[in-house]
Parts: sequence; C-alpha cells; structure tokens
Amino acid sequence: MSETPPTNSSLFAQPRHLYVVATPIGNLADLTERARAILGGVDLVACEDTRTTGAMLTRLGLRRDLVAYHEHNETEVAERLAEQIAAGKSVAVVSDAGTPALSDPGFRVVRACRRRGLPVVPVPGACAVVSVLSASGLPTNGFLFVGFLPPKSAARIAFFEKYREFDYTLALYESCHRIDKAVDEIVATLGPTRVICVAKEVTKLHETFLTGPASEVQARLAKTSLKGEFVLLIAPADFVL
Repeated sequence: MSETPPTNSSLFAQPRHLYVVATPIGNLADLTERARAILGGVDLVACEDTRTTGAMLTRLGLRRDLVAYHEHNETEVAERLAEQIAAGKSVAVVSDAGTPALSDPGFRVVRACRRRGLPVVPVPGACAVVSVLSASGLPTNGFLFVGFLPPKSAARIAFFEKYREFDYTLALYESCHRIDKAVDEIVATLGPTRVICVAKEVTKLHETFLTGPASEVQARLAKTSLKGEFVLLIAPADFVL
C-alpha cells in the first residue's frame, strides 16, 4: 500500500493529511506554534467535546469547523473522517487536553488512515504522563503506561499484585473520585514504603506533586483537595528516593 510522504516540517496543513495534535493540559501557553498553525489551517477539527475545543480555538482567535469524536461514536466517525481525508480534506484530531490516542480518542482514526495509506502526522506537545514522569523523581529509564485503573477495588488490587515486582515505573491516570482509594490499596498491597508519586492539576494554578513512601503520600493526600486531574506513578520495589 503506497503512502504519500507527509510534510512533517511544514507549519501549513496539507490536503489528504491527518494531524494528531497535542493540546495543553492546563496552561494555554504550552500550545506549540506549529500546533496553532495546523489547527488554524485544517479543514476540520475532530474533538472530544466541541465546547471545550471551541472555547480554546476562540481564545486563540481561530474559527474552524468542528466534529464531535469521542468514545461513544469513535468507531463510526473514524471511518467517516478517513473517507473525508481520502477525498482531499485535511483533518486535525485533538483531545480535550494532552496528546490524542493516549487514554483519549484518536487510535481508531489513525488506524483507519493507515489502512488507506493516508499520511498521519504527529504534532507533539503536552502529555500529562510524560510531564509528571519528568518531574517526579521516580526512575524514567523505562515505564509502563496503563491508562486508567479499573473502577472496582478488587480489580485494582489484582493489578497491583500482578505488577508487584515490575522492574520499571508504573504510570497511570486516576479519577478524583478514586485516587485516595487507589493509594490506600497501594499501601495495603505493595506496602507503606513503596515509593509513589501523586500529581494533580499539572501546569495549572494548583499544580501539586506528592512524592515519597506510599504511607507518607497517603497522609499528605488526606489533607489535599481531591478536585482535579490526577497522575499516579509507582516506583519499582527496590527503588529508594
């Protein structure tokens, strides 16, 4: 299957291209110059929530046609977007915050375009898990990103047991409704001395990093507001901060 070489270095959106565009995870100033130019030049922006992306584009002084592309319609819309790209349109896919396809919609439209031999161009930028890894103090020589933990306590505990002796840092997202329970389960399952990092609202006004033995993080978390977006890192068993 042939594929037209993408113009990766260009600031200008090209016809018959899909652009996977990272958007800020909090601070709008983190949007790259290239991302802004691509968003301003594509024919269509596929986004999780048209209100969220529409507000961002308005703040940037941009007006684009938007299409909702989220977990409930991803399969159907992905094929439709790929057909539009094949017909000559340029499309950017974005998530509400961060890099698409990482615990956010994006994978299916990328796959649909790859199957058709259409160019897919990454426009890098903010990514919550990478940002937290870089500033956590936990090992970064290797890590496993697992997205969101299961909602049920038994499944979370089974996950922690499965990766008890994992050689690298575990990286995951967690809901504000369950982050305290997840840390309690880490203390109970992996032990109070296991080094972890809980980060919330990264790049935002109330950015917070709690790093240390799990029992200490547990105590500090109990005194912290649980509003916001959380990233949780778990260090290998033999790691000492």
